Amino acid sequence: MYAIFEDGGKQYKVSTGDKVLIELKDQPQEQAEITFDKVLLVGDGTDARVGTPWVEGATVTAKVLEQLKTPKVRGVKFRRRKGYVKHWGHRQGMLKVEIAAINA
Repeated sequence: MYAIFEDGGKQYKVSTGDKVLIELKDQPQEQAEITFDKVLLVGDGTDARVGTPWVEGATVTAKVLEQLKTPKVRGVKFRRRKGYVKHWGHRQGMLKVEIAAINA
């Protein structure tokens, strides 16, 4: 069985046991599970239920494994002959989760 769910403006196709990186969420540190309720599609082989926009009553439950950061992205802005140079960098916070169950 597989499911496609939406979180943080992105869509993820997952099966039970998959490990996925999702964007960091504001949640308590002791919370060990996350439930995604915006399920777009639930399928099993040739059978598939497509939501309009979401499948009624379907959820995806995931167990939080760790919190990490992606590699740093660096950028530069400059204007030629003006002496203007601006450097910036960004590291996105991510959660590594393991899909525990797909409830259809």
